[in-house]
Amino acid sequence: MTGRIQIDLFTTLDGVAQAPGGPDEDTDSGFTFGGWQAPLVDATSGSQIGAGIESMDALLLGRRTYDIFAGYWPHQLDGPSSEIARKFDAIPKYVASRGRPQLSWRDSHLLGSDLAAELAALRERHREIHVIGSIDFARTLVAESLFDQLNLWVYPITLGAGKRLFPADGPPTSLRLITAEPASEKGVVLLRYGSSQEIPGTGVMS
Repeated sequence: MTGRIQIDLFTTLDGVAQAPGGPDEDTDSGFTFGGWQAPLVDATSGSQIGAGIESMDALLLGRRTYDIFAGYWPHQLDGPSSEIARKFDAIPKYVASRGRPQLSWRDSHLLGSDLAAELAALRERHREIHVIGSIDFARTLVAESLFDQLNLWVYPITLGAGKRLFPADGPPTSLRLITAEPASEKGVVLLRYGSSQEIPGTGVMS
């Protein structure tokens, strides 16, 4: 059975997906709201995120997110989040980068320049490949329909500015809704979308 590439992304109501995890995660363009996700963590969304981590058998990351993960998770193997740390440590990590970075985390692999071919090979090798965060890389995957499922956690806040999965100058994109989970205790909604090759249509309301 061919594997599936899933994008796990956390976003605000106005579409900002930049630096949900911490103040220093991504300060590009003077972004000052890093860590906006933390006050809205609850049992339901945490369980959903955990289930996704448990089911994956490979990680696919952009360079910035890989560096953040590699600098943090290998040092958490005996910490409070050891279950997640051990999972990430055990599975293969694939990195998309235009450069030639040194990948120090064990079982890490740099993808080649032909992204479509590399992803096709990953689908043959793995059952469930997850992209976590990696907003710039996720934009590319969505714009080029190189993913199978987008897991979008929508948080009930707006930030006004910040990187978005669908930027103002991005290409028109159609998605296919798979499921919409009930809101969590703090109002977080998980929307699962499938890829669609269709261009958004137009019409007349009558």
